[in-house]
Amino acid sequence: MTTEIVRVRKLQRLGDYRLKLWFSDGRAGEWDFSELAARGTEITRPFADPAYFDRVFLEFGALTWPNGYDWAPDALHADMAAAGVLKVESAAA
Repeated sequence: MTTEIVRVRKLQRLGDYRLKLWFSDGRAGEWDFSELAARGTEITRPFADPAYFDRVFLEFGALTWPNGYDWAPDALHADMAAAGVLKVESAAA
């Protein structure tokens, strides 16, 4: 039995700490990351600035920021699936 590794294939910035994400399994959804701004730890402090949050990029299928903070795509996918926000959608658009 093999388990496919899920990665983020594409992202779209929606403003107000929201991203639309397309995953390698063909599902997509929107997610609110505003809790990052509230964490207040050393590595998350930059997220208090929405412009810093918008500097997100993909590295090896994970959401990543210039300070090295990244978000594991499998955990993000699981959280989004549990919340019922994922649906089948092509990343081609």
